[in-house]
Amino acid sequence: MDFDYTTLGHVTVDVLADGSRQAGGTALYSALQAARLGQRARIITQGRADELEDLLEPYRSELEVTILPAARTTTLATSGSGVGRRQRMLAWAGPLAQGIPLQSTILHLAPVARETPTSWDGSAAFVGLTPQGLLREWSGADGAISLEAARADARDGAAAKRRTAPPGRSIADVLPLAGGCDALVLSDDERAVCAELIAAASDGGAVVAITAGPRPTTLLLADGTSLEAPVPVVERPCEDLGAGDVFAAAFFVALAEGSPPALAAAYGSAAAAVRMQGAGPDAVGGRRAIQTWLQEGSSAGASSPG
Repeated sequence: MDFDYTTLGHVTVDVLADGSRQAGGTALYSALQAARLGQRARIITQGRADELEDLLEPYRSELEVTILPAARTTTLATSGSGVGRRQRMLAWAGPLAQGIPLQSTILHLAPVARETPTSWDGSAAFVGLTPQGLLREWSGADGAISLEAARADARDGAAAKRRTAPPGRSIADVLPLAGGCDALVLSDDERAVCAELIAAASDGGAVVAITAGPRPTTLLLADGTSLEAPVPVVERPCEDLGAGDVFAAAFFVALAEGSPPALAAAYGSAAAAVRMQGAGPDAVGGRRAIQTWLQEGSSAGASSPG
């Protein structure tokens, strides 16, 4: 079957500071945002079917979900928010297989933990990539997740050759795909380590959005120019888990529908602002809520997809 929006990545079990468990991951938040924008959305994920089906039950009327079987579901212990967020890897579902069949207008490569395949069987008119999950590393007894080693490798290429590679796939593995992408979304913290990926995507004509917390989003355009897109102020944000993911989904949908990059970024930022007014996947908004935010905005507080 054909879909409007397909995410390819792990739906996670997020274990929160109070011990509660909820579904999470870029694949979920982005697909849910697309569905609430009227897209026929599908998630292709991997893990224990019984565990994921239970967590995703509240969203099954909105989403088509394909679960590839694995012995474990990617599980993250999560605490804090924004730059203060800390996560530990409790279980990993492993890399997704190559050659997964799909047909979709928009394909969102949505890794959370180095699972992205580098090939698939089918076609997509628009390909978007959020590479953060390709940078994550976890090791040691506590399973703490970090981007620091990847950033160090960006500063010292020899370090990457000396270091034992973490499991799964990396930026280097997906680099050949970059020239075929239509858009990338990443954070300013990831910009240096993704320099090669950004260059390859830009050379192929992709639009690159670089979010920066409460500061404006930088857009690198296909013609080699750049611009800054303002980020809305959010009054008393609740929490921001998944805000960057809904930014990406709304941004990709707007671009695919023909919006110029600056307007698409404004739409994505408004979607993230709506998300941050509530908690968890239930707070992901629809077109009406996003349009209302675009029209009315807010006058106090500050936050954004970072």
